Amino acid sequence: CRFSQMLHPIFEEASNVIKEEYPDKNQVVFARVDCDQHSDIAQRYRISKYPTLKLFRNGMMMKREYRGQRSVTAIADYIRQQKSNPIREVQDLEEITSLDRSRRNIIGYFEQKDSDNYRTFERVANILHDDCVFFSAFGAISKAERFSGDNVIYKPPGENAPDMVYLGSLTNFDLIYAWTQDKCVPLVREITFENGEELTEEGLPFLILFHMKDDLESLEKFQQEVARQLIGEKGTINFLHADCDKFRHPLLHIQKIPADCPVIAIDSFRHMYVFPDFSDLSVPGKLKQFVLDLHSGKLHREFHHGPDPTDVAPGQPIQDLASSPPESSFQKLAPSEHRYTLLREKDEL
Repeated sequence: CRFSQMLHPIFEEASNVIKEEYPDKNQVVFARVDCDQHSDIAQRYRISKYPTLKLFRNGMMMKREYRGQRSVTAIADYIRQQKSNPIREVQDLEEITSLDRSRRNIIGYFEQKDSDNYRTFERVANILHDDCVFFSAFGAISKAERFSGDNVIYKPPGENAPDMVYLGSLTNFDLIYAWTQDKCVPLVREITFENGEELTEEGLPFLILFHMKDDLESLEKFQQEVARQLIGEKGTINFLHADCDKFRHPLLHIQKIPADCPVIAIDSFRHMYVFPDFSDLSVPGKLKQFVLDLHSGKLHREFHHGPDPTDVAPGQPIQDLASSPPESSFQKLAPSEHRYTLLREKDEL
């Protein structure tokens, strides 16, 4: 791979620069994987384009890969940024009252910084600092919030949204990480041209609500039904919402226009299926069955062979991009200035 060969000396020089600044070999490790020789590793981490730079913390792969400039300075700066403290220390509890409530805030109150409780909190913050803003307070400053010991709370977006308290063990990394991730990563996330590739790399199909930007009512209904019907499917499919105006090209490909929004669709990366009628969203079990039909292969089967003889098709399958779609489909998609359009050829990322 010519691009891998071009990056190799840059990557190696960046590792030498960082080694000078962080001589402890356990602080930062640079590694290379030949994916021809180690295809099992490439498959495990869904690597399909080269070169790819992934960041791992405490053995966990971060969902955001490095997409910055491929230069020694840029890569070294990225590592320095990753090594910076993701937690802002509060000097006065009055600072908490002026937090940006449009953000998701996690606040830890600890008796002392040199403690197992805080070290666990720090590990979690290092992984999730792109999704939440983390704060900490210690000693006398935090005493008023430590009436029953060290404490971690979540302040959700919204001025009047009530706080949520973590009730598990503060030294159990798995428990506090799962709790914090649940609070920091919304069940239904917005997909944009900036994060589309990142979401694709998670390897899960998409359940997408296309809605107009100011149509918050449809978004709220979708969020409620996803939480009500599909919470058990978290981890098997990504729940997303997209701006109809920005994603006109995918809408055209499924024979829709912004005036048709709100529209719900599944992108399986092989086909795209449309939920029959948005007004059916609140029908008990309807949305869940749509997703279950994806997992069972029913949507795929009906795509190729038509509706099952005894069933009405739960979704309308749209042109398979892995086959040979009409030229007009690509003509409609081609003018987009963005490389990512939600719809890809089978082997393209």
